[in-house]
Amino acid sequence: MSDRVYIFDTTLRDGEQSPGCSMTVEEKKRLAHKLVDLGVDILEAGFPIASDGDFEAVDAVSREFQWVTVAALARSCTLDVERAAKSLEHARRPRIHTFIATSDIHLKYKLKKSRQQVLEEAVRAVELARQHVDDVEFSAEDGARTDPDYLEEISKAVVAAGARTVNIPDTVGYSAPKEYGTLIGRIVKALGDCAIVSVHCHDDLGLAVANSLAAVEAGARQIECTINGIGERAGNCSLEEVVMVMKTRNDLYPYRTGIHTEHLYPASQMLSSIITFGAQPNKAIVGRNAFAHEAGIHQDGYLKEKTTYEIIDPKTVGVPETKLVLGKHSGRHALHKRCEELGFNLNKEELDVLYHRFTALADRKKGVMDEEIAGLIEQGLAQHQVVGD
Repeated sequence: MSDRVYIFDTTLRDGEQSPGCSMTVEEKKRLAHKLVDLGVDILEAGFPIASDGDFEAVDAVSREFQWVTVAALARSCTLDVERAAKSLEHARRPRIHTFIATSDIHLKYKLKKSRQQVLEEAVRAVELARQHVDDVEFSAEDGARTDPDYLEEISKAVVAAGARTVNIPDTVGYSAPKEYGTLIGRIVKALGDCAIVSVHCHDDLGLAVANSLAAVEAGARQIECTINGIGERAGNCSLEEVVMVMKTRNDLYPYRTGIHTEHLYPASQMLSSIITFGAQPNKAIVGRNAFAHEAGIHQDGYLKEKTTYEIIDPKTVGVPETKLVLGKHSGRHALHKRCEELGFNLNKEELDVLYHRFTALADRKKGVMDEEIAGLIEQGLAQHQVVGD
């Protein structure tokens, strides 16, 4: 089995569905440029039946990015599939991504349909999609909570109908890695070389990345994910996290992607500038504090050898540099380093005096700014000069 894992980015579709993340057509085009630079394999640009704006976005991305696979989402019904096909008319590498719920809880309460009805609708949608495009993906919504026997049956049926990719989503973020990996392994075995098995994990229990990795270990070769992990409710599998796990721990996860990781942080920053919020400060890989150190012990170790406290070189993900945050937990080593960066060369006695003044100030603040440190130094030097005179 190939070690190549395809990255299906759904920031512009599933990501946009979360509150505060709606994007205009121009904003989608702008972000699409960065996603293409990033090297995503499939760019899901929208849900064309949902709105004219989504239709226009898929069409615009299709026209502009001829070298990347552009996907449009469609429910497993004629109207949706036809609308998706129309939006992809100018795409050189179009993909119709059709879906229908398959779990008994969705069938009973949402669709009010039998398993046989759903299977037949899924097959018809895939067959119709194949009349328009060669590349069709089928998603079994709430696949992780679907009866495994039925999931295998419908997966085989849609592949026989022409689907090249079968996606088994953990739509409500309920699954756990061991359980999800077992389910994915079963579908991979059932489909063999006939189709790529894909995963789309939500983060309701904080397991989206772990579940996606378990799925890859079980044979899945496409991961559906978003920048900053945005998406419905608690969000999706974070693109930057799952990619960097495979890159950093390639000894445990010997898989490769086409992602140019130096574009991860810029992509995160661009997304944050477009929507109404950014990544949480302690977000892995792209958060403001991901490469920041405040504790004196950590700062001292880092200044002696970076790998003591950093497992990733920030430049590999596009972060300009590590930040040593000076606060009440900082030590003399980091303070001395910051003084040098600010142009002050202090002797040991001067540094000791500054350190005590610095910690007294830091105890009253969340962090100490460079200009405040410079002010403390200048005050200390001025006082020392007066005493000397």
